[in-house]
Amino acid sequence: MSAKKIISVLGSTGAQGGGLVRAILDDPDGPFVPRAVTRNAGSANARALVELGVDVVEASLEDEDSLRAAFEGAHGAYVVTNFWESMSADVELAQAATAARAAKAAGVAHVIWSTLEDTREVLPVSDQRVPVLQGRYSVPHFDAKADADAFFRDSGVPATFLRPTFYWEGFAQGTGPQRGEDGRLVFTLPLGEARLSGIAVEDIGRTAYGVFAAGDEYVGTTVSIAGEHLTGAQYAAAFADALGEPVDYRPLTPDQFRSLGLPAGDEFGNMFQFYVEGEYDFVGARDLDLVRTLNPRLQTFRSWLAEHVETVRPA
Repeated sequence: MSAKKIISVLGSTGAQGGGLVRAILDDPDGPFVPRAVTRNAGSANARALVELGVDVVEASLEDEDSLRAAFEGAHGAYVVTNFWESMSADVELAQAATAARAAKAAGVAHVIWSTLEDTREVLPVSDQRVPVLQGRYSVPHFDAKADADAFFRDSGVPATFLRPTFYWEGFAQGTGPQRGEDGRLVFTLPLGEARLSGIAVEDIGRTAYGVFAAGDEYVGTTVSIAGEHLTGAQYAAAFADALGEPVDYRPLTPDQFRSLGLPAGDEFGNMFQFYVEGEYDFVGARDLDLVRTLNPRLQTFRSWLAEHVETVRPA
């Protein structure tokens, strides 16, 4: 029996990378074995992976030598950056460039780069309806990743460009239904009547596993993924059924949302304006049949919600 191929996984103690590590472990007869790459091998999450028999190595997106060492001998690498740690597009760009160089130097045969659309194709920075952020972006956590695609293309490393979407887990972090002053549950998003493509974060890792398992089929291509495309009213109806009481959908305009003074409010207001105005192409790029081919366990929103209802239940 031939040796299993190593997949080096950045973000292995987090959401996307953790999902990929678990997907590999869930297929013990499959062709891959994970190598978990983390900045802190002593963390509780890293120790939990060690207890599962996972090889855990320390490396940082700020240290190219450590990253190259983490990629050495690996067949594949999953590269994800976290804009929200630094809140800086320039930092994220530098991290992606480092990862691309390290993967090329290590001779990795297949990189999956977790990226996103360039929102400026829908909301150009010349559009005075939206604030320009960090000097040249409409939605920095989208646009910087899109800019970073060039690092992987130019490096010559064989790469698949995986584009996820809104995590349903975000509904457990303040964007789910809230109880209004009248006691009724209210679901508020600046979405209008548009559809919001969403996905369970676990399904990002499972779908990435399907891409690796397909060999070279998706090298050089962009794979845009989602679990379901639902309107605000459809999300509210699902919440109502799961929570056992009515949920009113009350859309805001992007301007109203940006005026609330929320942390990163301009960033998220611009993001939802992109979702609305770019709905046709954004949703259309995410072929659910293709995603199910790559990930037969793909969850719908209602199936995800059935397992996570207590995380979104308001007080």
